[in-house]
Amino acid sequence: MALTGNWDTLQLQTHGEGVLQVSLNRPDVGNAINTRMGQELLDLWQRLTEDAQGLRCLVLTGTGNKIFCAGGDLKERNGMTRAQWTRQHEIFERQYWALVDLPLPVVAAVNGHAYGGGLEMALCCDFIYASSGARFALPEVTLGIMPGMGGTQNLSRALGERRAKELIMTGQAFTAQQALDWGLVNQTFAPTELLDGALATAQTLARNAPLSIRQIKKAIRYGGQMELRTAYRFEVEAYNQLVDTEDRREGVLAFNEKRAPQFKGH
Repeated sequence: MALTGNWDTLQLQTHGEGVLQVSLNRPDVGNAINTRMGQELLDLWQRLTEDAQGLRCLVLTGTGNKIFCAGGDLKERNGMTRAQWTRQHEIFERQYWALVDLPLPVVAAVNGHAYGGGLEMALCCDFIYASSGARFALPEVTLGIMPGMGGTQNLSRALGERRAKELIMTGQAFTAQQALDWGLVNQTFAPTELLDGALATAQTLARNAPLSIRQIKKAIRYGGQMELRTAYRFEVEAYNQLVDTEDRREGVLAFNEKRAPQFKGH
């Protein structure tokens, strides 16, 4: 089940050991998400969930240097019937949830503006690194709709309820520096340095124990939805799954032998 092949709306490129760069590739329309892109992203996330094929980390970015993703393709949506809109949105919903549930860590390299569904996609990733010139917005209220890909939930969890309400209800845009100050993005970079920064972090993650990364991602995501004592128990159960692994034994042995560990994901 090779990932290589012809993708109409995506570009895939491997880097080093275990890192896959996924680029949204519709630069002529701001990498807007049309039905085909939704289908291809859903297919890709499902394939990687079923078989990571040796990959250990993803970097999600956009082609071009001005727009990461402009959100849903409104030209395609113009004139859609309710049934057509609903069918398309079902594809989009499944794609976003598959991204959230992906066992591999995903670093968003937001190389330009991330509006609407573009910001919602970045919010589904584990880290967000942003170009210093990027701008963000959830402007759906100005179109007579509202965020429907987790935006109301993920933004409020990232920024707090009051800030999220202000941004979503006004639809106003905000800068990369504001996003950094508010804790929405992890780091900002000069535009020419963004991808290298994201790939460097991805390579660090790829060198670490993949089973540990998977359990950490699961513990943080699901534990954050539990009351604290239950979350503690959930964390311990996730931890216990790692005790009898070859990677745990390799990590301890490598420490005592004063060498870098060679994790295999077993």
